[in-house]
Amino acid sequence: MAGLMMTGVECAPHSQVRGAEIEKVRDAGVAGSFYPADPAALTAMMDAMLAQVTLPPINGQILAVVAPHAGYPYSGPVAAYTYAALKGHKYARVVVIAPSHYEAFDFSSVYDGDGYATPLGTVPVDREFSAKLAKMDATIHLSERGHKATPAGAEHALEVQLPWLQHVLGDFKLVPVVMGDQSYESSRALGVSLAKLLLHNEKAHGHGGSQEPPDDTLIVASSDMSHYHTYDDAEKIDRKTLNAIQAYDYLSMSRNFETRVWEACGGGPIVAAMIAAERMGANQAQVLKYENSGDTSGIRSRVVGYGSDVFVKAPGGKAAEAAYALTDHEKEELLALARKSVEHAVEKHEALPTEASTDAVLNQEQGAFVTLTEDGSLRGCVGFTAAFEPLYLAVRDAAANAALNDPRFRPVAVWELPKLEYEISVLSPMRHILDAQEVVVGEHGLLMKRGNREGLLLPQVAVEQGWDRVRFLEGTCSKAGLPEGCWRDEDTDIFRFTAVVFGRHK
Repeated sequence: MAGLMMTGVECAPHSQVRGAEIEKVRDAGVAGSFYPADPAALTAMMDAMLAQVTLPPINGQILAVVAPHAGYPYSGPVAAYTYAALKGHKYARVVVIAPSHYEAFDFSSVYDGDGYATPLGTVPVDREFSAKLAKMDATIHLSERGHKATPAGAEHALEVQLPWLQHVLGDFKLVPVVMGDQSYESSRALGVSLAKLLLHNEKAHGHGGSQEPPDDTLIVASSDMSHYHTYDDAEKIDRKTLNAIQAYDYLSMSRNFETRVWEACGGGPIVAAMIAAERMGANQAQVLKYENSGDTSGIRSRVVGYGSDVFVKAPGGKAAEAAYALTDHEKEELLALARKSVEHAVEKHEALPTEASTDAVLNQEQGAFVTLTEDGSLRGCVGFTAAFEPLYLAVRDAAANAALNDPRFRPVAVWELPKLEYEISVLSPMRHILDAQEVVVGEHGLLMKRGNREGLLLPQVAVEQGWDRVRFLEGTCSKAGLPEGCWRDEDTDIFRFTAVVFGRHK
């Protein structure tokens, strides 16, 4: 949403003569439309919004944040939570990662100019750091793409964060990044590159070992959430994203953004910020505030969602992961549904018509696998690693696919139906690990991912095979079609998860 409707200011980069140097500065493009162009009015607006914030306790060093980027009258009250959390902090450098709204390109664009102007002054670009970042990966370029004004409009997502940062932090150098490609691979490349460069800089300057996070750099992900749903629908959609943020499950989040099951126009920047912060030592994520434009405009028929989040290195380590459980009745209901789904799919060659579940737990979106066995031998196993749909539908669809679409086996025949045994595994959120020692055999399942190859093994597999941790890691690599030692490769991502496993056996 555009917010204030005032006459905008052109934002084409221009040259300024300062001494003997000629500088390329990106002018403010949405001052007067997304936020006031008058410095005094702009400052007063931000102060009024900051004064309304009551922050929850934040225990730890803030390494990265998420802030919305709509017009200040709409998203400003939520953005104020992000920036209130930063008051009193000092950062020498701020990396702002934003999506591209008006221009299509297939890389992450690091601005090749010298500064970004706002009504509060020009923020200097950290040219040296920007140049190094652009050399870290082939998907990152020094460019004015995504920064320079286009006939369609001036990119606002990065710009609107700057007055807030200037107001609460004072002086800092800026690394402006606009993502043209928000895929998981591009987000990972940017996040890993930022972390490597920051940690290398800190080590080179004697500020700690390779595992110590820098204390002079902040990462800001600029993102709004769902767009143009009713108030209630927006809250339901956005709550799924916020739950994934709190669980630090950026893999499921990225997949749901790519398939548009969930929505965030800056989903890639959020994922990149989470990956960078994690590698810099962040171990907890905290949602500070959520609202949508219906809360500020009063119009609830077509709203945009806004969230404020922080990623911190807390002294106590990773936040406790929420335990997940099912009642015996819920397990029996899911097992019966799996059986009916298989029988209907095999006999009718169509999906089982299913009425909506009245059970709140079964309506929660969860990843799930269904395993079929016959005479003690595997007959099919298919599932969903991410929470794409309510649990009861995930079980229904996984069961039918296990019977008919597991490429390792011929489709189940009608005569086999009485012989099948069913086992269901309901998955927890995926948590990336940097240390394989975190894997506990018998408790954790594994997902191994490198590029477009990935493989998953459920927690019970290692126990059934009598594997130790290393053999389990190697087996998951093999499942992904990768060399057994791929888990030692820095280009491989290892995700662990737990599962509620239950079945009906003869």
